[in-house]
Amino acid sequence: MTKQYKNFGRIHLVLSLCLLTIIGCSQNQKQTSKKQQLIAYYAGDGDQISQFDLSGVDQLIYSFLHLKGNSLAIDNAEDSISLRKIIGQKKHYPNLKVLLSLGGWGGCETCSEVFDTTEGREQFAQSTVALIKTYQADGIDLDWEYPAISGYPGHSFKAADRDNFTEVIRLLRKYMPKDAILSFAAGASNRFIENSVDWQAVTPLVDNINIMSYDFVGAGSERTGHHTALMAATEQSNAADTTIQTLIGLGVPAQKIIIGAAFYVKTFKDVSPTNNGLFQPAVFNRSYNQVDFENVKSQYAFFWDETAQAPFAYDSINKLFATFDNPKSIALKVQYAKDHNLGGIMFWQLMNDKKEDGLLKAMVHALKNSE
Repeated sequence: MTKQYKNFGRIHLVLSLCLLTIIGCSQNQKQTSKKQQLIAYYAGDGDQISQFDLSGVDQLIYSFLHLKGNSLAIDNAEDSISLRKIIGQKKHYPNLKVLLSLGGWGGCETCSEVFDTTEGREQFAQSTVALIKTYQADGIDLDWEYPAISGYPGHSFKAADRDNFTEVIRLLRKYMPKDAILSFAAGASNRFIENSVDWQAVTPLVDNINIMSYDFVGAGSERTGHHTALMAATEQSNAADTTIQTLIGLGVPAQKIIIGAAFYVKTFKDVSPTNNGLFQPAVFNRSYNQVDFENVKSQYAFFWDETAQAPFAYDSINKLFATFDNPKSIALKVQYAKDHNLGGIMFWQLMNDKKEDGLLKAMVHALKNSE
């Protein structure tokens, strides 16, 4: 073999190794990259779900199941039929995953009591796995509002809830099928973050942490504000960004965090026209779903808060103020999720949306544009 041929052989070998390295890195990047998810909570029945276009929805979370004794249970025969129809949507949308969900606001009355015993936690976990298998669901989302802190009026809570919640998560992960999805809905307050969850213990065991980054103002508020702000403002520190950055600072992986959007409107009354009603003393009025708000929105003038990156509206005749998400704020939340490498975006809830050209469509469009 000539020296020239040997050199050529070495060059060829080096080039081949470089090419394999490039291919390997590219494949590794594809494996480690994670598509942003679109997660929809759904509190409707099995017939209404067919009226929505679920194209682009990755997870549909059926809301809600409750405890019966120590077990997760379907409330009645009608709910059982509805659940089967909802899970049947996977035939039309092959990429769709359907999760069961425990609790909701007011739906976890006995959670603190049941999860305080080894027997209660075991029975709950095993009953959950049985339901997942029976209905061919894809996992469970826990919406206990809230462990270790006050939530729904009259529901019991205690400091031990925090560790008991961890044990419930461990048992579910132990018994659930390996490919089943395990997630939970997380409050967006510092009170929840500091007291309700052992983040270091729980985070490695779950797939998603669905941040309820809404209800920042509401029935207990004495002034107006943004109930689902993306960014904090001088007058309002509570915002999705504040919560998410706090969790990331605690070591929660960004890709497990799902930012939340609200498909409903909160209104306040007796609001001064100063600053078009924003950050003014007020009395909570009522909430609207997106469909019902369409019937009254003509009486409002609409505005945008550039700092909070959130819309609001004011009815100067009736002195009413409204706070909500709209297509622009949802697109900004999607972009935020992409910029901060979050796992995706979720919303409460699909039945509040218009059947056509609603906020879900805007969310799907924003996600496609962000790819």
